[in-house]
Amino acid sequence: MRRDLPTAPVAAAGLIAGYAVAAASGSRPLGGVVLAAFGLACIWVWLGRDTVRTTLILTGVGLLAFALSHVVALLTGPWPAVLLAAAAAAGASWRLSDARRFTDASHTRRQAHTTS
Repeated sequence: MRRDLPTAPVAAAGLIAGYAVAAASGSRPLGGVVLAAFGLACIWVWLGRDTVRTTLILTGVGLLAFALSHVVALLTGPWPAVLLAAAAAAGASWRLSDARRFTDASHTRRQAHTTS
């Protein structure tokens, strides 16, 4: 996986796919493996391009979103809770890591194009 890819969709997909696998297979551990694989991919990207502090914060947000989804599911049902957790993890990933990489890159490309 390239370290210049956005992690927001990966973080969201990990929570959604992890739950989907657990629900479809009836195996929570299998869903956990899927979730962990996506999470480790995000951590690898963050460690390569962000600070350790940012990586720890984003990892904590992802774990907290996962844990709180279980509480929220008692009120809303599982899918709304998973989607809310996925949105929270993706939002944090975008705000703290991805946005700087991709808004700066597109701004640089626009400047290069207008000055050429």
